[in-house]
Amino acid sequence: MASPLPCKWSGVFPAATTQFDESHNVDLAATKAVQAALIRDGVHGMIVLGTVGENNSLNADEKRAVLKAAVETSAGNVPIIAGVSEFTTPTAAAFARDAERIGADGLMVLPAMVYVPTPAELEYHFRTIARATSLPIMLYNNPPAYRVNIDLATLGRLADQPNIVAVKESAPDPRRFTDIYNAFGDRFVLFAGLDDVAFEGFCLGAKGWVSGLTNAFPKESLALYDALKAGDLDKARKIYRWFMPLLHLDAEHDLVQTIKKVRQHLNPRLEIEGLLRTMYDPRNTLAQQVSAQLQQHFGEKVYRTVIPRNIRLAEAPSHGLPVLGFDKASKGAQAYLALAGEMLNRAEAGAVGA
Repeated sequence: MASPLPCKWSGVFPAATTQFDESHNVDLAATKAVQAALIRDGVHGMIVLGTVGENNSLNADEKRAVLKAAVETSAGNVPIIAGVSEFTTPTAAAFARDAERIGADGLMVLPAMVYVPTPAELEYHFRTIARATSLPIMLYNNPPAYRVNIDLATLGRLADQPNIVAVKESAPDPRRFTDIYNAFGDRFVLFAGLDDVAFEGFCLGAKGWVSGLTNAFPKESLALYDALKAGDLDKARKIYRWFMPLLHLDAEHDLVQTIKKVRQHLNPRLEIEGLLRTMYDPRNTLAQQVSAQLQQHFGEKVYRTVIPRNIRLAEAPSHGLPVLGFDKASKGAQAYLALAGEMLNRAEAGAVGA
């Protein structure tokens, strides 16, 4: 068994969504905004172009553009791990080389799509990609979704490939964490890959969590991780039990649509933060036209200080868990948000001041 490359990956790594415009083209600006918001919220790393990132819905140029956007957005603050999900081994190896050139910090490699491989074919696929790059690699095991299991014998044969350093384990049976550890010790860094098995995964030795629902609930996900890392199982159980109905969504076949819908509708904090960034952005001429009217409506002091401060304070938890929205925001802040959103929509429709 070869000594692996050093791997310090740990913590919460959201599988970031890819955003599209109304014509179904990749919206890089919106995608970068999602990535930046997750980094600001304190995630420890980010997976782009995974299942939640809709890798196989993108063409080759779009994949590389999304990865480049993530590398630029992170600017070295968190590791960016690129999903490798292709129909053939040569195209996967080509993407791995390009990902290294673009600046990715690592790769999350899936089996080749569509056709179920034999163990020998699966090993060949992973090993060929690993030899095409010097980047550290996380293997992605998800038998329910991809109809192939990375069995222990295959992992054992791949253990001599030094840049295969981690396994994202998305089998629904948490015994896999113990089986892998018993077979290989610390050879592979383990990541929980199903949101509704994250607690069990961490308790059984996982160092990290590749999460879908973190897109919508980053602070809640980080609170769960922090409690587990601190050994506060009572707090971790409280968060996990509260979170579980949402975490189950990550295991459904329509997880991408559902996670995006949850992000949009169940966590208005993200939309509100986006609106605030727009309204207080001096480079946005249209927003500034609306801002001038809002400032006149609310008064300069309220507009510049009180409203933004109250909106930020509305995030403070009163029960040890992050709040889900802004129901506790002041009436002035709520009025601002409602009026700002309405006026900006009107302005974008060409009806400023109408």
